[in-house]
Amino acid sequence: QLYADVLHLTGRLSEAERLYSELPDYLPARYGLSWLTWNRGDTQTAQTSLTALLDDASKRSTLNAIEWTALGNAARLLGAHDPQWFTVAVDYYEAALTQDANAVPARLALGELLLEKYNNQEAQSVFQEALQRDPLNAQALLGLARSQHFDYAPEAQETVQRSLEINPNLVAARVFLAQLYLESEQYDSAINEANQALRINPLSLPALSLRAAAYFLSDEEARFEADVQAVLAHNPRYAELYNTLAEIAARNRLYQEAAGFARQAIELDPLSWRGHGLLGLNQLRLGQIEQGIASLERAFEGDPYNVWIKNTLDLTDSFADYQLTADGPFIFMLHRDESALLLPYLQPLAQEAYEYYAKQYGYRAKTPIRVEFYPRSADFSVRTAGVAGIGLLGVSFGPVIGMDSPTAREQGSFNWGSTFWHELAHTFHLGLSAHRVPRWFSEGLAVYEERQAKPSWGGDPSPDFLAAYRAGKLPPVSAMNSAFVRPSYPQQIIHAYYLASLVFDYLDEQEQINQVPAMLQAFARGESVGQMLQSVLQVDETEFDAGFDAYIRQRFALPLSAIGQLGRIMEQPGTLEDLVLRAQWQPQRYELQLQAGLQLLQDNDETRAEVFLRRAQALFPEYAGDDSAYWWLAQLYMRQEQQAAAIEQLQRMTAINGEHLPSHLALARLLRQQGDFTQASEVLERALYITPFDRQIHQ
Repeated sequence: QLYADVLHLTGRLSEAERLYSELPDYLPARYGLSWLTWNRGDTQTAQTSLTALLDDASKRSTLNAIEWTALGNAARLLGAHDPQWFTVAVDYYEAALTQDANAVPARLALGELLLEKYNNQEAQSVFQEALQRDPLNAQALLGLARSQHFDYAPEAQETVQRSLEINPNLVAARVFLAQLYLESEQYDSAINEANQALRINPLSLPALSLRAAAYFLSDEEARFEADVQAVLAHNPRYAELYNTLAEIAARNRLYQEAAGFARQAIELDPLSWRGHGLLGLNQLRLGQIEQGIASLERAFEGDPYNVWIKNTLDLTDSFADYQLTADGPFIFMLHRDESALLLPYLQPLAQEAYEYYAKQYGYRAKTPIRVEFYPRSADFSVRTAGVAGIGLLGVSFGPVIGMDSPTAREQGSFNWGSTFWHELAHTFHLGLSAHRVPRWFSEGLAVYEERQAKPSWGGDPSPDFLAAYRAGKLPPVSAMNSAFVRPSYPQQIIHAYYLASLVFDYLDEQEQINQVPAMLQAFARGESVGQMLQSVLQVDETEFDAGFDAYIRQRFALPLSAIGQLGRIMEQPGTLEDLVLRAQWQPQRYELQLQAGLQLLQDNDETRAEVFLRRAQALFPEYAGDDSAYWWLAQLYMRQEQQAAAIEQLQRMTAINGEHLPSHLALARLLRQQGDFTQASEVLERALYITPFDRQIHQ
């Protein structure tokens, strides 16, 4: 049996089949034989043999953990066409674990099934329990890596690499690592991993499918077709080929192509519920709402245990509570409780943004563009990723934009106007690049465009950002995508958004910002970042990286030298006077000046507080966060009833930071007290992009 399994896993299927056949009474061997039959595309024969296997097993008085696991695997395979078998599979795996709590294969199979059905919370616990019993189990590490990937955790790649250190011949781990490389647009690395998997098992259909996806994304049509034909030659009903292509295409924002691949999966196997689900999800992303719902309902009828599909159908049921409004190039979908108040602000902003981008890029995005605002953040998360809690504010699929409504988050926690402006930028970037623009490029450009709309929108530099840049924690432009898809520390993706936006400030300074449309069109032709830089800007990646780094270091020379190692305002040991002395001795240390000023302010020593806060502000005038010198100086001057000085600080702060509601409200109040109702009204208008449902602001 073990030798037959090894032959099976290395692609020597005829030999494996012969050995399995020599063990007609051994349940795991009979399962192995049925699996080989299924994997050749003869699912009817396989179903008959699997059903017979389960019937025969039910007549046995005792079964060991290995046999229970084989029965679980058999039921799970039958579940591909009849989902009622999935609950039977869970029962069999649990029976194996009851028989032997250390039966790691049963635990791993159970975890894989739970993860397949999007029950990642339980799946992760199962994989961790397996690792507690067998810390060096490569398959358990692979399961954990997949679970981490489900949660968008950057540790997934490190975990699967640990798996391969233990077992370099684990084909499934190499296929998964290749998938991670594809998602980060490292196509050559993905192909290399798939090739290594195929050297171990030349008939691995998942490896061939993954390599086909890599060739598809690399525009290598001949090699793509060769791998497709190689898969279908072995199993002409292998719908997972096209399901894999659909999933990879969607993860790379190629939603039209993803829908096409899903249709091909269904053509191969009309009972591919995953194919129906992938088709429906991508139809919804393309704005084909009725067709998408129909596809998802078909998927759910076939597999009611897929949480993503169930959640999405529940969400679409709630669409009856929303109001659709067609206006120019847009169809707005707003909750009926919010539509009347939000539309008067959203409509003119959307029209302005569309015309701005059309002029900026010389391209009019295909219409209508469906804009969906969700008053529950969990609903927006489901629309985006099938589960709640992904943490994003907005998403653009191209023809569809979805985002949190202002009521979905704590009041004043984000600027919905800048978020919409950002997401519409993606719609134009995707359209002009044929959905081939790298994520870092599109995100950075969208943040840059926010600042072009209003200087207070878009990202701003922070002490943490500059400390990370100075410490070499942020990648060069040539490797920027890694920070978006595999961040190496918790704040890296936030820092990367701002850093990527500075690339376009750099292009602007170099008088090359007008080349952005040509750069997007280069991506549409399939060019990489390096090829695009060469063809459009006539510069190689190394030269561009060096020029950009020099620009950053020159632009932020003063704060880079003033930021301490951690770049955060931290509690220092000692008394207040000790802190004041340190700040006096090191007048070029931003954190010391700010912390000394803040603590003196808290101690009501306003005269000395002003000195240190002013010094901090001079060292880092670009920083206008809620813990910046602008805010504390404004508080100080308001205490002293120096209204003009407070107004100056708040005006400077809100000119940089368009998301800080308290500073906007304080500024408007002071301006009204000064009798400047025009400016006060303008400030409150800006505040409505942060909190449009605040009655007092409207009054």
